[in-house]
Amino acid sequence: MKKILVPVDFSKASITAMEVACEIAKKANAEIIALHVVEEVGAESFKISGEGPPYDAEEKIFTFKLIEKAKKQLEKLVLDPKFESVKVSGELRMGNPFHGVKTIVGEQKSDLVVLGTRGHTKLEEMVIGSNTEKIVRSIKCPVLTVHKRPTVINFKNIVYATAMHKDEEVFSKIIKRTQQIYNSTVHLVRVNTPADFQRDRVVKDQMDKFAKKLGLKNYTINVYNDIAEEEGIIYFADSINADLIAMATHGRTGFAHVLAGSIAEEVVSHAKRPVLTFVVKH
Repeated sequence: MKKILVPVDFSKASITAMEVACEIAKKANAEIIALHVVEEVGAESFKISGEGPPYDAEEKIFTFKLIEKAKKQLEKLVLDPKFESVKVSGELRMGNPFHGVKTIVGEQKSDLVVLGTRGHTKLEEMVIGSNTEKIVRSIKCPVLTVHKRPTVINFKNIVYATAMHKDEEVFSKIIKRTQQIYNSTVHLVRVNTPADFQRDRVVKDQMDKFAKKLGLKNYTINVYNDIAEEEGIIYFADSINADLIAMATHGRTGFAHVLAGSIAEEVVSHAKRPVLTFVVKH
């Protein structure tokens, strides 16, 4: 791991993400890129009744002030003494936050995105969660979402929620690398639901073969029963006081996403502990 990208809006949530990223960077000997995207005040922002937008000098001055303020905030963040133990650089962009993150991940070949999340009410999920969900299902590198700063940033117990799919091979390498860095125990879990139930002995045998095929070491095998997969994953992680939940997502978009949704996105939205996701191919 060489580069960790942290999108920041200078909120408490994004500062928490920076703090977590800093601890990971120290362990992995990586550098941090703090990205802030200024959303430009464009013509469409004012178009309400079909009349021409009031694009004038006032708007340009307002945008300029936003940029100047963001520059100062980003510089202050990069030079914060709490991050002096790792290399931190700032990146300022204009446009849409999601596209800003996606572009930087490609340009910088980022190995990990650490994202601060906040809010669990329906309104907050609609307003704040939209970019988070887009990033989780679209970015081509692992994404670590953090709801609050863990007491100790030491991922000793990792819950690996798996569908035992062959496409998870790349993700398993990420899990193994994380396990090596933190000397972790990996707890593989399969959630049984009324709509998708299998006998414990059958599932455990399949999971053991899956783990050995991937070359996992120091792992446990678990079957958990619940009404829904996302709830089962969260409750199982709670029951063992896990430090991290890890899961792959197929990154459905468009109409397919509306129909099927994403278990990973639900876990990211509602889990109280860090969640590591990775988009595998369909």
